[in-house]
Amino acid sequence: MSTRFSPNFNSSNPAAPPLRALFMGTPQFAAPALDALHASPAVAVAAVCTPPDRRRGRGQTLAPTPVKQRALDLGLPVIQPPTLRTPDAVANLASYNPDIIIVAAYGQLLPPELLNLPLLGCLNLHPSLLPRHRGPSPVAGAILAGDATTGVSIMRLDAGMDTGPVIAQQERPILPQDDAAALTAALFRDGANLLNKIIPQWAAGAIAAIPQDDAQATYTAKIERADGQADWNLPAAQLARMQRAYTPWPGLYTRWNGKELKLLAVAAIPGRAAPGLVVTPPDSDSSSSPIAIGTSSGLLATHTLQLEGRRPSDAANLLRGYPALAGATLG
Repeated sequence: MSTRFSPNFNSSNPAAPPLRALFMGTPQFAAPALDALHASPAVAVAAVCTPPDRRRGRGQTLAPTPVKQRALDLGLPVIQPPTLRTPDAVANLASYNPDIIIVAAYGQLLPPELLNLPLLGCLNLHPSLLPRHRGPSPVAGAILAGDATTGVSIMRLDAGMDTGPVIAQQERPILPQDDAAALTAALFRDGANLLNKIIPQWAAGAIAAIPQDDAQATYTAKIERADGQADWNLPAAQLARMQRAYTPWPGLYTRWNGKELKLLAVAAIPGRAAPGLVVTPPDSDSSSSPIAIGTSSGLLATHTLQLEGRRPSDAANLLRGYPALAGATLG
């Protein structure tokens, strides 16, 4: 598909008007991208599209999405269609005459009518180095796979799931302490900066969108709560990656004495014990915890835990309150 550019979209012309942009996003980690666009002299955010307010918390009070709240703070118009797949929703967005649509974790696929609406297309901020880790859980997917490096991609959306051509990418190492929450926030900050760098070049036709190599693609699935249940027949290193990948939700958890036991801070260490058996780890500089759990390969040292109905606790305090945990078999 050829890409069209208007003579007005010339970043070398200081008199060129800023691009009219629609921003589409939902969670807190998408807000930095909105902030970056709002601060850019090359872009004028015409409106922000985000899902409708939802009832949250024990009181079930209506609460806006974090992106809506940030848009209101910035004084920007907000659109909240229940779905994008109606003529009214498309007409509403079209009424803002966008030159470009920027999408950051909106949570819905855009219909063809929206994909074809802006002259400069719909650009999506995706937190992986596409075509690796397409799908809804790219950050967790990178941690689970044991990748040493991930990154962020800016791509032009098409009708597929993360299949559009890539405009720019930026790498980021995955540090041993990175969990999905921290890494996602960092990647979206990287993506916000990258958007500001490439949008003027994209508008001027100075950079191209490169098709992805589908043969190199990997896919992630939507995370379910059951994914966080510890299987002690897995290796300790894999369980440690699961704990990081599933933070903040659903976390890594097991069961003991009829209650759920969340494993909030863990580390894979050398040693052997029956899968699920709680033991005292061997003397090791890699573990300061009095609790380790047997796996199919190595031990999972557990530093911070939370027993159902209790607050999080370090392992030593939990053992003092529940000495029967030592020697128990979990799961």
